[in-house]
Amino acid sequence: MAVGKKTRIERDSMGEVEVPADALYGASTQRAVLNFPISGQRFPRRFIRALGMVKKAAAQTNWELGLLARRRSRAISAAAQEVIDGELDDQFPIDIYQTGSGTSTNTNANEVIANRATQILGGAINESHPGRRASAQRGSKLVHPNDHVNLCQSSNDVIPTAIQISCAVAMAEDLVPALRKLQQSLEVKSAEFWPVIKTGRTHLQDATPIRLGQEFKGYAGQVEDSIRRVEAAMEELAKVPLGGTAVGTGLNSHPQFARLTCARLERATGIPVHEARNHFHAQATLDVLIAAHGGLRTVATSLWKIGSDIRLMGSGPIAGIGELRLPETQPGSSIMPGKVNPVIIESLTMAVARVFGNDLTVAMCGQSGSLFELNVMMPVAGVAALESITLLAASANNFAELCIDGLQATDRGPELVERSPMLATALTPVVGYDEAAKIAKESMRTGRSIRQLARNKGVSEASLNKLLNLGKMTKPGLEGPGGGG
Repeated sequence: MAVGKKTRIERDSMGEVEVPADALYGASTQRAVLNFPISGQRFPRRFIRALGMVKKAAAQTNWELGLLARRRSRAISAAAQEVIDGELDDQFPIDIYQTGSGTSTNTNANEVIANRATQILGGAINESHPGRRASAQRGSKLVHPNDHVNLCQSSNDVIPTAIQISCAVAMAEDLVPALRKLQQSLEVKSAEFWPVIKTGRTHLQDATPIRLGQEFKGYAGQVEDSIRRVEAAMEELAKVPLGGTAVGTGLNSHPQFARLTCARLERATGIPVHEARNHFHAQATLDVLIAAHGGLRTVATSLWKIGSDIRLMGSGPIAGIGELRLPETQPGSSIMPGKVNPVIIESLTMAVARVFGNDLTVAMCGQSGSLFELNVMMPVAGVAALESITLLAASANNFAELCIDGLQATDRGPELVERSPMLATALTPVVGYDEAAKIAKESMRTGRSIRQLARNKGVSEASLNKLLNLGKMTKPGLEGPGGGG
């Protein structure tokens, strides 16, 4: 506690604790602040928002079930709404590297909401100072953190529920729209680049011709499938453990509590939140989060591939491939004038690298933290997943706006495709594979074109015009000796 800062005395089952006089939290939160001086990193806004949503929905359900008085339920709901709106974020000081179940943060929320609800009801938080015992008639008892705010709940089902809801909402609000925007940008470029025919590449070696627009159509397809995978991850996350309380049995919870609370959460979030069918599985593991993050890993891998391809096609401008001209966003060197680097893609790939690291973190939390009836590495797994969603959404948006939308095709691709020895592939139906291979090798050795060499081998000009039609080579078709398609 800072020297000279006013404090009050709070009590819990372990005794007295000094708490900042103006804090809405109590003894349990303060103990956690002292116990976990690890990273200085707190739970992100999205998680705190989701936790407030769970507490608000629970208070309303408990009134509906006759377990809370209307007045108390309304006060708790109002206080929880302030948590949802971000008005009480400074009251959540606990490090994410804490109790593996997240109990410290659940208790933090219970204390903050209980004390704020007490104020709403006209009560006052005890303001005694060091050396003075708290009054027996404490205003904070108007709303009790455990008996009222945490009614029908346990940290063991609330925290994973808040993690899953916060991740699903982040996907719906940020990631899916960002990916849709990127897909649209890629589709626009696919249409724009469709007339540009260039050399395809496999194994980083020349292959048969392809349209630049076809390559971008492939990228757009990757993002389209990425959206589908994120939506599948959201379905996984919508199955929440709420209602299992301590070990999945639902002890001290009304049989209808989870169903009614989940219905309220669905209305509040737009996510089809529903109670997990098997609470013993839902609380004992992080399988749902691992599966959801697996989808994020695949999305990240797709973005890496798209970015890397575009960066390579834009390499140069003189000594590289140089088939694309990337937008110039900033000077690229402190020593080389005029140098411009693919910095937007570099930022994207670094974000992807972080997502890969987060994926390992989530997997390790699921593998090593799932012990008997509870996973005890939930906080860091939840924060890692939320960071991945945030990074992918921001990077996809930035990639679309500052890179894809401004891409230009150069003349390099069309120039090189006419000189490619792989055009010999089109001669195979007429001269056979072995003869076509000889022509290709001779072209590479001598620098003479495929057309020249094939003409010398006796292939007619009419056949060459038909066989070496670059546009036809970018779609299915077969030209045989008899001219069949």
